[in-house]
Amino acid sequence: MAACWARIRGRLRDEVGEVEYRSWLRQMTLAGIEGDEAVILLPTRFLRDWVNSHYGDRLRTLWQGEDVMVRRVDIRVAQPALAGGSDGQPEYALAVAEPSQMQGLAESLAPAPMFRLPDRPAAEPRSDWVVPLEARFTFDTFVVGKPNEFAHACARRVAERPASPGFNPLFLYGGVGLGKTHLMHAVAWAIRELQPARTVAYMSAEKFMYRFIAALRSQNTMEFKETLRAVDVLMIDDLQFLIGKDNTQEEFFHTFNALVDQGKQIVVSADKSPSDLNGIEDRLRTRLGCGMVADIHATTYELRISILQAKAAAARVEVPGKVMELLASRITGNVRELEGALNRLVAHAGLFNRQVTLDTAHEVLHDLLRAHERRVSIEEIQRKVAEHYNLRLTDMVSARRARNVARPRQVAMYLAKQLTQRSLPEIGRRFGNRDHTTVMHAVSRVAELMQQDAGFAEDVALLRKMLES
Repeated sequence: MAACWARIRGRLRDEVGEVEYRSWLRQMTLAGIEGDEAVILLPTRFLRDWVNSHYGDRLRTLWQGEDVMVRRVDIRVAQPALAGGSDGQPEYALAVAEPSQMQGLAESLAPAPMFRLPDRPAAEPRSDWVVPLEARFTFDTFVVGKPNEFAHACARRVAERPASPGFNPLFLYGGVGLGKTHLMHAVAWAIRELQPARTVAYMSAEKFMYRFIAALRSQNTMEFKETLRAVDVLMIDDLQFLIGKDNTQEEFFHTFNALVDQGKQIVVSADKSPSDLNGIEDRLRTRLGCGMVADIHATTYELRISILQAKAAAARVEVPGKVMELLASRITGNVRELEGALNRLVAHAGLFNRQVTLDTAHEVLHDLLRAHERRVSIEEIQRKVAEHYNLRLTDMVSARRARNVARPRQVAMYLAKQLTQRSLPEIGRRFGNRDHTTVMHAVSRVAELMQQDAGFAEDVALLRKMLES
C-alpha cells in the first residue's frame, strides 16, 4: 500500500508540476484502505475541499490503476500529529473529522499505524515574537473622519466580535501614515480588554519572516507552527514586505488556513489592496480578499484639523486656529508628519516659554513647510477661479473688460503671484499677453479689496486653501 501511494504521489507531482504540488498536494497523507475506499487525510477543511474538487477524480483514477479493488477516494480532515512522517511530511492523527467512522477505519489500517503524542496545553505566543503594543494607539485616540470611518467601523466590529462571518480576515490598506497601524493596535487593545482570555499575537510581516527563517535554521519549525496556530487572533502588519519571499508566503498561507479553519481571527494590513499586491501568490491573494477589505483614504482638510485639535487637547496646549489651518493646508499627505510638526511646535513653546503663534510656526517648521510646499501651476489657478466664479476658462485670457470677468481675472493674477515662482511678465503672458504693469495693478487692487471687504477676503482665502490642499 505504501508503495502504491508513493507512485501515485509521484505521478501527481509529474502531472501538475512542482509548484502546484507543493501548494496543494504535498500535505496529503494516506490513512489506509477501508473496504473499496482509500482514505486520504489533509490538515484543513479548505485544503480538503480544494483537493477534492480539483484532484478527486484524478486520485480515484490513479488508485484504480494501482489497485482495482479501490473504487472510491475519501478525503478527510485530520489534525497534524507532533511527529513528522518518513518522507518529511507531517503525519496525521486518527481523529479525523468523521468520528463515527473511525472505529472501522482504525481496524482496517495498514500494520504500521500512526500515533499521536499526549495532548498538551496550547502554546502561548512567545513574548520575544510579539511586537509590544503602543499604549496611545487605542480607539479612544483614533480621530474618525470620512476617509477612515469605514475601516474604523470594521475594526470595531472585529474587536467586539472576533471571527464574525464576513469579517475574517480583516484586511486594512492605505498609504503611509494614514492610521493602519493605529487601528491594528486599537483592535488588539480592545480584544485584550473585552475578552482577556483570548490570546492575541501582533507582529510585522518582517518579524514573521525572520522568525520563520530562524526556525528553519534551528530545525524547529514545529514549535513555530504550534506557537502561531495556538493564538486566537493573529495580526500581521505591512504584509507587502512578503512580496517576492515565496517560502515565507507559503508558511503564512498554511498558518492562515489553519487559523481560519479553527474559527480564529486574522487581521492584516498593507499599503495596497489584495488584488494590487503584485508578487503575492494568487492563492494567498484570493484568501486575503475573501473576508472584509477596508481602505483608508488620504486625509481631508477637515480631518487634519480634527486630528490637530485632538492632539493639542491631549497635550493641554493652546494652539491658535490659524496655526492649525497652516499645518492642515500645507502638510497633507502623512498624519505622522502632521503630528510631528505639532509636537515640534509644542516642544519649542515649552522650552522657551513662548506662545504658539503663526510666526513661530513659520520659524520652527520652515524646513517642513518648504518640503511640503505645493507647486501650483498658473493653468490650475485659472481653472479653479473660473469654476468658482462660473466663467469659461477662455475668459481668463480674453480681452473682455466686464466687471464680472475682470475681477475674477485679477483674483487669478493675485493668486498666481502668491502661489507660484513666476515673474510678473510671465504671469502677464499667461493671461492673454498682458503687460506686467497690468499684473501689478491686479495684485495691489485685490490686496486693497481684501482689506476693505471681509466677504471678498474670505472668498480669496477659500480659493487659496483649495489650491494649496
